[in-house]
Amino acid sequence: MKKNGKKVLHQDILVKGIVQGVGFRPFIYKLARIYSIKGKVLNSTQGVIIEAEGNEKNIRQFLESLKKHPPVLAEIHTIDVRQGSPVGYKSFRILHSTHENLKEALIPPDVGTCEACKDDIFNPSDRHYHYPFTNCTNCGPRFTIIKDIPYDRKNTSMNMFKMCKKCSEEYHNPYDRRFHAQPVACPVCGPHVSLLDRYGNEVANEKQWLKKSWNILEEGKILAIKGIGGFHIACDPGNSKTLKILRERKGRQAKPFAVMCRDLDTVKKYCHVSKKEEELLISPAAPIVILTRKKNYSLPYELAPDINTMGVMLPYSPLHYLLLSGPFDMLVMTSGNYRDLPLVIENREALQELGGIADYFLVHNREIVNRCDDSLVQLVDRNAQFFRRSRGYVPQALTITREDSAPVIVGVGGEMKNSFCLLKNNQAFMSQYIGEIDTVEGERNLFNNLVMFQNLVDAVPDIVAYDAHPHYASALIAKKIPSDRYVKVYHHHAHLASCMADNNLANAPVIGAILDGTGYGTDGNLWGFEILTGNYFDFERRIHLAYVPLPGGEMAIKEPWRTAAAYLTVFLGDEGKKYVDLFFGQYNTKAVEQMIVRGFNTPLACGCGRLFDAVSALSGICLENTYEGQAAIELSELVRKNQHKISLTPYSYTIEKNIIMPEKIISGIIVDRLNNVPLQIISERFHLTLVKIICESVQRVSSETGIKIVVLSGGTWHNTYLFTRTKDALQKMDFDVFYHRKVPPNDGGIALGQAIVAHWRWKKNKL
Repeated sequence: MKKNGKKVLHQDILVKGIVQGVGFRPFIYKLARIYSIKGKVLNSTQGVIIEAEGNEKNIRQFLESLKKHPPVLAEIHTIDVRQGSPVGYKSFRILHSTHENLKEALIPPDVGTCEACKDDIFNPSDRHYHYPFTNCTNCGPRFTIIKDIPYDRKNTSMNMFKMCKKCSEEYHNPYDRRFHAQPVACPVCGPHVSLLDRYGNEVANEKQWLKKSWNILEEGKILAIKGIGGFHIACDPGNSKTLKILRERKGRQAKPFAVMCRDLDTVKKYCHVSKKEEELLISPAAPIVILTRKKNYSLPYELAPDINTMGVMLPYSPLHYLLLSGPFDMLVMTSGNYRDLPLVIENREALQELGGIADYFLVHNREIVNRCDDSLVQLVDRNAQFFRRSRGYVPQALTITREDSAPVIVGVGGEMKNSFCLLKNNQAFMSQYIGEIDTVEGERNLFNNLVMFQNLVDAVPDIVAYDAHPHYASALIAKKIPSDRYVKVYHHHAHLASCMADNNLANAPVIGAILDGTGYGTDGNLWGFEILTGNYFDFERRIHLAYVPLPGGEMAIKEPWRTAAAYLTVFLGDEGKKYVDLFFGQYNTKAVEQMIVRGFNTPLACGCGRLFDAVSALSGICLENTYEGQAAIELSELVRKNQHKISLTPYSYTIEKNIIMPEKIISGIIVDRLNNVPLQIISERFHLTLVKIICESVQRVSSETGIKIVVLSGGTWHNTYLFTRTKDALQKMDFDVFYHRKVPPNDGGIALGQAIVAHWRWKKNKL
């Protein structure tokens, strides 16, 4: 076809990736107008479909601009262009979405409030003034409100709110920044907030809620707030009495509380903030970032007991900006749940489950479809390291090298810090943070989210991969997921494979330094200080820490003095028993000693986390864990505080028949403690010892195998001092060192490893 003497080309274009809910169609519309392109654009369950007609030069420029300058929030994975026959379009139009059986469109994560919307909510002349649900194409909830794809309003929890005339005009205007912003709303037609007492009685409506909320917080009361992905519990971080009450009600004796600050200036008032940390704080994902506190830190001890860091985030919704626009420049903003239970998302559920914690409830009537806790990160070696990968990042997929014919695989994940992984084609969909799953509520939470993910990506699992521990709830849950095949994967192999996949490594042998608290091993014992060799398909244990009995099993994890007593008794004999009485005489040490001698309820363990527990207790730092990892965290915090400039030497140790023997480490720590050596020195010497042990072990394995690639995985690698020192030392020894960047090194990342191991076992059997 020719028009004005020029040949008209027709291109059928399919764009896949995160291209819905990010302003992609208005972007294409404007681009088409610039380059005189006729045709149409629409959302589909496969992605964005474009039909473009124009001369060859304009079509080429149109495609180049599409590839090089997509919308800020978009993430293009593929652009499929096919030649078609000209239709003779007279204009370029945006059409309604289509629904096909094949679902490949990707949903963007929730996005923090943009500057333009922030200006609107603080502009008295704007109709969105003080409206807590203001958003546009460039910001607002996405994943937490979606029920199905394509990402259209009718498929979200905004479907119940009929747009007013003004919102409708913005929504249908391609040149407006709220064009097809599915959560678009205003005070006339959108969701509204209400302030309730703990009995569900309204104490302030949508016009009074803000001032009343400030009054409540100033009175030292505790406020439950329904946000984007679930409830938060908020209070005044400067009120030590209120913090004590919150800890008592929430059953959270010492674990630090996260805070939300009004702006960066407030953050910098209390914490050191590097350029990279600032970038994380102000990013669209707006995660909680762990920052080092300043010396002149003036907030109460109860906010973060015995910790030199603070978890900080900035406001990411209009509601947050409004709450922090008054008398408070900072609020405690901790997850709205009881210990180990899922985040609360429903109003009625909040009144029932959080009524014993909060005095008042700030709720709204927009349904949270998909529960999503705040993401938690720290900066390590100039890179973000995830503790929790959740709001702001999920459901973004990781790209994995796989065949198109590969089966759909689910990795169920771990028992704690659970996140599952869904492998489809070359994409790994890591779920949001699920948390603990060994309760009825936790199991239901996992299943509900798995069903939701399967629906969004149209993926029914052919294979289910799960942890090999026979008594874990995750293994029992895995068997309830309908599938053709079930594959058990050992915990530390999953860690190794997860780190390999995180870095998209080829299926070649690596050395894995896998350090964590507990994981079921091939011998039926609890592993956790492992130097492995392996690939995606299999692994071999090369060197490990010596076993120690855990008196009382789980009780030894909750009470580190028990593990310390076991180390003293097993490795120092009668002399060690004397120190058990000396250091832990206030406890029932005789009963623990009998458990060790008789082998009653004393599972064998060699976890690095348990060694940290023992050293922390031996040093008198932490004898009882009130939250997971407390003893290890408080021990590592002392390294941060160590200001000594003297060169310290590691404690002695031996490696006998590929077993790391800790006798000399324990003896050295006792000598230092009896000589009143500062705890900071003891902590640093212990950390230096671990660095030396790991490096020597890796070198031994490398000499035997010739492998020069090392992967670091497991929750112990959240220890920034240990991680940085070990990585730098291994690199100086000419090893290629890989570590986690996209998923957590802790158990929140093992689902990826489980799934990828299952894939390679399928592939090998298939081939």
